[in-house]
Amino acid sequence: MDRRGMLKIFAAGVVGMAIVAVPPVASAQAGGTVLTRNDTQKLLPDKVYYKGMSATVQLRNSGGVKFSDGYYMLATLVDTSGYSSDIQAKYQAYFITEVPLKIAGQDLAAGVYGVGFVGGKFIVTDVGAHDLLTVPASQDAEMKRPTPLQVTTDPGGGYRLYGGRSYIAFSR
Repeated sequence: MDRRGMLKIFAAGVVGMAIVAVPPVASAQAGGTVLTRNDTQKLLPDKVYYKGMSATVQLRNSGGVKFSDGYYMLATLVDTSGYSSDIQAKYQAYFITEVPLKIAGQDLAAGVYGVGFVGGKFIVTDVGAHDLLTVPASQDAEMKRPTPLQVTTDPGGGYRLYGGRSYIAFSR
């Protein structure tokens, strides 16, 4: 075999290896598992920090996703009884994402946030209670048994975070 033939075989091998390496990245972005309440209870702390205070979480009202590459998105309702009424109005849940997400078409960086469904909108705040992102929330009138907080798959792809019948769609 001449030198050109060997180079062609080598190049074909490199291209083949590159093609084999691509699917795990694509599948890591596409797949994931919705976590059960028991799964999230093992991952979330009993108390969380927000706006200078520590709040007890409601682990029975928690949900999340473990993405196929091992990263998590977790959410849990919190007891906001010690907060002022203006904070209570928009801070209903603690939201943790280890990866950037798209929420209703907008980008949210990996981080820890306070979130809430308020007046037909989904509000994301940093842990200092500063508004970061506000998107319209959708209503699911077909939901048979709404719960205070849950995460499900979205029929259109990605996932949904529900607060009762209100929800937002999110994806990687």
